[in-house]
Amino acid sequence: MSHESRTQPIEMIRQCWFLTGATASGKSELSLALAKRLDAEIISLDSMAIYREMDLGTAKPTPAARQAIPHHLIDILDPTETFSVSQYREAALATIHDLRRRDRGVLFVGGTALYLQALLKGIFDGPPADWAFRQAIEEEVQQVGLERLHERLKMVDPLSADKLHPNDAKRIIRALEVLHLTGKPISHQQREFDSSLKPEQCRVFWLHRPRPELHQRIEHRVDAMFRAGLIAEVADLMKRYGQLSHTATQAVGYKEVIAHLNGEFSEIETIEQVKIRTRRFARAQETWFRNMNESRQLEITGEVECESLAESIIAAGETLDAYNH
Repeated sequence: MSHESRTQPIEMIRQCWFLTGATASGKSELSLALAKRLDAEIISLDSMAIYREMDLGTAKPTPAARQAIPHHLIDILDPTETFSVSQYREAALATIHDLRRRDRGVLFVGGTALYLQALLKGIFDGPPADWAFRQAIEEEVQQVGLERLHERLKMVDPLSADKLHPNDAKRIIRALEVLHLTGKPISHQQREFDSSLKPEQCRVFWLHRPRPELHQRIEHRVDAMFRAGLIAEVADLMKRYGQLSHTATQAVGYKEVIAHLNGEFSEIETIEQVKIRTRRFARAQETWFRNMNESRQLEITGEVECESLAESIIAAGETLDAYNH
């Protein structure tokens, strides 16, 4: 990759704003106030909002929100299609280019940390997924536990093991998969893709709530999703498509509801499983954001005054701009 081809995306991303945080932390409402002040359009930073007809479980922006502020990279694929991180990065860069061409600001909003990292640091795309290998590893996890798998990664790729949370099953499995397929640790192959964008050049802000409060918000959100008809939505998807793609079924709630529809769990058990998995997902998200030097933590609690907080974020971003000039 030439220096020129690497520099251009870096400069494009440097001009963008990012609002992220764990699921149910309150990004959506704040994003509208922030986008208005920035004269920006919103690019989704959510790996599941890309799927059409998967609406309730992914907590997409409402039609009113999308009418107030244009949103991009939402509802771009059928739920039978797969979508990689590299595909997302390409689509995001193309959207940035279009918005800047129209003299519009760019605000990324969402909680998919892997997408955020790919934009800020670049990516090592690596070989395509080996689903047989992944299934064998997942079965092994069920037998011996994820901690044993993390210990194995420490032995063969200590750099990756040190970076990954011991509960981050998805990326632990991917690291082992890349080693299995290429014979080289993924950490060694990723190094050359680190961008030259410094942390102090990034306008990345993540919302952090006290854990008990976040858990309560998650409880309310999951209950609301089921009251709104999540089970019926999933049943209709299965009837229309037969089977969802591997990436689509990673959406929190969908795998559990599919199991319920197959008679494996009661509705009450399914709701509780979705709450547990969502809490775990939120903890993993926060670990990512906390360990990213590029992100700036915003402590919030209770009902947030969005207009005031948006002004504070912009002031902090302008301070960074002054520092970098």
